[in-house]
Amino acid sequence: MTAQMVKELGEAARRAARALAMVVPEVKNRAVTAMADALWSGRAAILSANALDLAEARSQHHSPAVLDRLTLDEKRIEKMAAGVRQVATLPDPVGEITGMWRRPNGLLVGRMRVPLGVIGIIYEARPGVTADATALCLKSGNAAILKGGREAIRSNRVISRLLSDTAIECGLPKGCVAFIDSVDREAVTHLLQLTGLVDLIIPRGGEELIRAVQRTSTIPILAHDKGLCHTYVDEGADLTMAEEIACNAKVERPGVCNAMESLLVHERVATDFLPRIIRRLREFGVEVRGCPRTQALVHDVVPVTEIDWDTEYLDLILSIRVVGSFEEALAHIAAHGSGLAEAIVTADHGRAMRFLREVDAGAVFVNASTRFTDGAEFGMGAEMGISTQKLHARGPVGLTGLTCEKFIVFGEGQVRDSSK
Repeated sequence: MTAQMVKELGEAARRAARALAMVVPEVKNRAVTAMADALWSGRAAILSANALDLAEARSQHHSPAVLDRLTLDEKRIEKMAAGVRQVATLPDPVGEITGMWRRPNGLLVGRMRVPLGVIGIIYEARPGVTADATALCLKSGNAAILKGGREAIRSNRVISRLLSDTAIECGLPKGCVAFIDSVDREAVTHLLQLTGLVDLIIPRGGEELIRAVQRTSTIPILAHDKGLCHTYVDEGADLTMAEEIACNAKVERPGVCNAMESLLVHERVATDFLPRIIRRLREFGVEVRGCPRTQALVHDVVPVTEIDWDTEYLDLILSIRVVGSFEEALAHIAAHGSGLAEAIVTADHGRAMRFLREVDAGAVFVNASTRFTDGAEFGMGAEMGISTQKLHARGPVGLTGLTCEKFIVFGEGQVRDSSK
């Protein structure tokens, strides 16, 4: 029964995607704007459903990080609606023509940006993803199939219904927003097998979910690995700035993927910087785990282990390492980073530029917190997630990342000479 239901949603989404690709920007923008309004006007129903989800999650003793991602309040719904509204104001990538060039035979060759088609989004306790993903998919001309986690089933049900009903009322094709209203895990497996109906799968969640999707899917995947983000405090850095950046990156919202998990400090500033930053972090309840050099400078630091360097805590825990050089910091990041986001605090322009060039991550920061790794903060409106892959999109995935290019060719009767 579940398999048939998922297949029917896929078939309806495929039909909707063909029609949606032809919808003009003005109609899509009106629909997305109306969806934002619907989220706000429907906030009472959303909050009621979310309260039930939260009560069940607490009874099952989910972690603070899960509860934080699951929780909605008026402020978060307002932010959710604002992100959707911003998507409506962004330039529409569909139909954009780039790179036209003339061939010797007179052919005019170029590229046009087009929707991917049908996108399946699999996510856990993040009801905000329902709104972000729907707005981005529809604006970029794609149909969306949403499969949220058990923890947020009630919240997602209400949000997806508000969005789908509004989209159809505004003239978008029926089936363009599909919600798999089931907590059956087999529903995910069936979605991952819809080759020919679904063009891309985007999983958003923990490492276990990502790996399970990668093992099972017969459809291309756009995913992010865990968020092992580092901040490196360079020699000669402004230590007051470094303290603010490091503190923000760790404590502002520790349960998200762009929070800092490891702090690297150059030995020439460690004596001055480590006591003050550790004191500040402890005021926020952060447990500090440090290398031997860190322990020698600050008492009562928990000894760090090799496992810590590769652990995404998603909690008020931080590992610290004193490094002897800029190159040692780069080597540590190369060995332990996940490719999501990395930051340097430095006053040296040359090392800042080297950091930007040499660090392999979707977002690289100079003198700013890794917490800015976010589509909305980058001016992209909402985001589909943060890709640590290099094909076909990397970093926060917005509208352009949900399209691809096809070649377009203008001729004047040219035919190919088979003798050449």
